[in-house]
Order: sequence, then C-alpha cells, then structure tokens
Amino acid sequence: MAITVEVVSPPEAVTLRLSEGATLADAVAASGFTADGMKTGIHGRIAGRETVLEDGDRVEIYRPLRLDAKEARRRRASAGRAGRKRV
Repeated sequence: MAITVEVVSPPEAVTLRLSEGATLADAVAASGFTADGMKTGIHGRIAGRETVLEDGDRVEIYRPLRLDAKEARRRRASAGRAGRKRV
C-alpha cells in the first residue's frame, strides 16, 4: 500500500510502500523523519501512533509553532506602523 509521510512547516514529503496493517508509528520510522515529542496525524486530523493506516493515507508530522499566530500578527502590525510616515 502507498503512504505519503509529510513534515508540516517546512514542507518535506516522502512516499513509502508499507505492508498491510502498518501503523502510523511504522510509517514515521520508515520515513526517516524525527517525530520525537511532535504530534502526528492523518489527512489533517490528529492521530495516535498506534493507528492502522489505509492505502493512500497522508501521514503528517506537526512541528511546534515557533510563534503564536496572535503574536505574529502584532509584530507585523508594529513593523508596518514603524515604516509609515505621518503626513
């Protein structure tokens, strides 16, 4: 069965052929990506490492965010204000 393992942010992907009954943990191990302490999922939904995969599944490894979305927005807004001249 064909499985795609993808690391989200930055995007990297590898397609694997695994035997029937392979788990998410098997796919992560076979991919060569490190997923220690990271969340994993299938097609955008968080899934445990014991989840049995189906043909065509896309396994995703979610890296932790470096910056909270609200904080990123604040920084962009501050940078935009600093670059403007008052008329």
